[in-house]
Amino acid sequence: MSDNMEENKTVPKKIQDEKNPGKLHKLFDDNFLDYTAYVIRERAIPDINDGLKPVQRRILQTLHNMDDGRFHKVANVVGETMKLHPHGDQSIFAALVNLANKGYVIERQGNFGNIYTGDQASAPRYIECRLTPMARETLFNKDLTEFVDSYDGRMLEPVSLPAKLPMLLMLGAEGIAVGMATKIMPHNFCELLECQIKYLDKEEFILFPDFPKGGIVDVSDYDHGNGKLRCRAKIETVDDKTIAVTELPYHLTTQSLIESVEKAAKAGKLKITSINDYTAENVEVEIKLPRGIHADETIDALYAFTDCEVNVSPNMVVIRDNMPTIVQVEEVLRYNTDCLIRDLEKELNIERSRLLDKLHARKLEQIFIEERLYKEIEEQTSYKAVVSTIRQALLPFADELIRKVTKDDIERLLEIKIKRISRYDINKQQKEINALEKGIAVVDNHLKDMILFTTNYIKGLLKKYGKEFSRKSRLKEFDEVSVRAAAMSNMTVTYHRDSGFMGSIVKVENKRKDIELTCSEYDRILLIFKDGLYKVVNVTEKVFLGKELLWMGVVSRDLVFNIIYRSGLENLSYCKRFKMPKFIINREYRLFAEHKRSAIQFFVLGAKEVRVRVSLVPSARARYNAIEIEMDDYLLKGAAAKGKRISARVVRRVSNLTGKPRKVKAVNASLPGLSADDAD
Repeated sequence: MSDNMEENKTVPKKIQDEKNPGKLHKLFDDNFLDYTAYVIRERAIPDINDGLKPVQRRILQTLHNMDDGRFHKVANVVGETMKLHPHGDQSIFAALVNLANKGYVIERQGNFGNIYTGDQASAPRYIECRLTPMARETLFNKDLTEFVDSYDGRMLEPVSLPAKLPMLLMLGAEGIAVGMATKIMPHNFCELLECQIKYLDKEEFILFPDFPKGGIVDVSDYDHGNGKLRCRAKIETVDDKTIAVTELPYHLTTQSLIESVEKAAKAGKLKITSINDYTAENVEVEIKLPRGIHADETIDALYAFTDCEVNVSPNMVVIRDNMPTIVQVEEVLRYNTDCLIRDLEKELNIERSRLLDKLHARKLEQIFIEERLYKEIEEQTSYKAVVSTIRQALLPFADELIRKVTKDDIERLLEIKIKRISRYDINKQQKEINALEKGIAVVDNHLKDMILFTTNYIKGLLKKYGKEFSRKSRLKEFDEVSVRAAAMSNMTVTYHRDSGFMGSIVKVENKRKDIELTCSEYDRILLIFKDGLYKVVNVTEKVFLGKELLWMGVVSRDLVFNIIYRSGLENLSYCKRFKMPKFIINREYRLFAEHKRSAIQFFVLGAKEVRVRVSLVPSARARYNAIEIEMDDYLLKGAAAKGKRISARVVRRVSNLTGKPRKVKAVNASLPGLSADDAD
């Protein structure tokens, strides 16, 4: 028994846990839930209040702590931020560079990379940064900031910065957490502040994204921060053989753009001679075209087959009240504006309290010196008696003071030096008191109408910083480029009648019998067979169709078909016209009922002026053995319609007379079942 107990003590805890899977399962669930909540709140999803992720907030707080007006080495900033952020220097450095390149809160010096080309920033020991004046003015206020212990308990970090700007919508954000992700689009600084003013004036407003790389944005499917955006590069025609990309879509670099263009050219979707990147401060990607290729066609192909047009799906997930929430752009702006009103009101009340404290101290000093209260303590022998004497001496002046006199007030009076009393300037002191009273009156006036004060504050920011942040993206609704329309017709599909095969690798042997078709890889091909069967297929390398194919062509909505067919059951012929029918790829359809003697006798494309001669089986009683038919006289029907009977006699042959002068008087063929042969 004792041996078994001793053996159990030596078994590692991991092996013991493996024998108890229920305990491991509970441990995993608890730890995974903790990890999930941590990643969502502390890593990936920004806070609605200041619009920042924890790493960004810690970087800005560190820069504020270090701020002395001069630039700091980024390596030093990263090192100091590590005291607050427990996830390594690389994550801090990447977040700092990304934040600096947005251009709002961090001023750069040195090579921070290029957002247009995708070039990386220099090593952190070579580049420098500091807070921008706007960040100093709008992001920090110790009196309004709640601080908590850092991860090691040695420092304090802010729970949220008291930002006076809608940072979440200005900066935008992207993050992937456990089970959720966020993608918030950046917006224009001036438009955000103007919409805040509209909200304060109780006016309606709407916001659309603005991307730092410019480009053209279609917001037709944008849903207030969610939905879908279509973003295009700005492409200009330099001359007939040169086009230039001057602005990029969201999240695209010139390097990735060039790669997508070269890939499309290699696949034969467009033709170019060369592509060069001359991007520096502005985007300039030059594309040269070969002979015979036009700029307009190439621009459509660039939008259709390359990353010159991308779709973006915003997903506005934020942390609100310590929980992830899906919100809308306008809702966030209203929330930030309400927070701004509260913060400005708190600042005014704090400023008012400070002014009142100063005024109270100045009046106490004025009374103490001008009324010579200090002489009453000359004969006192104890500190307690001195304090009591001063307190009693101030009682008659209680109505002139701001609040009740405290022990701290008396101690400050007793600390006044004789030198200061002897040089006391009554007029100067009164001016200071008047200035304090005037300042309190101004603050009280602001507190009476916080909406007006907040509006004026926002207008001040607009006037001071608005010129630096003009809109870069252009809003425009544009049609979707058809891939089939933009694709080059660079393929030849051949139908070899003797073998019955069709495809892009099939070769022509008899030009009179075989059918050749020029198309693109995205086209769909309509096949019509002699027995009335038809179907639509994709372009393929090789497929067997048999030897009864009558016609094949590229599918187009504008196609109009004119056919005359023999119905095998009646052995009579019918005429009909129809447009390109609807279809499902590779499904078989019929133009008329299937019968071993049914067949198409005449087939031609054309919407107007199609004329045919129909030769009938000779009859001794008939006045004419042939009639001419104007196909235009027949109405357009569906492909499955039976059509109108040409004659009660058998049709022997049909000839195409389109474009030829008339030789036989045409009979009114628009009347079904009636011809000149039936007149007798």
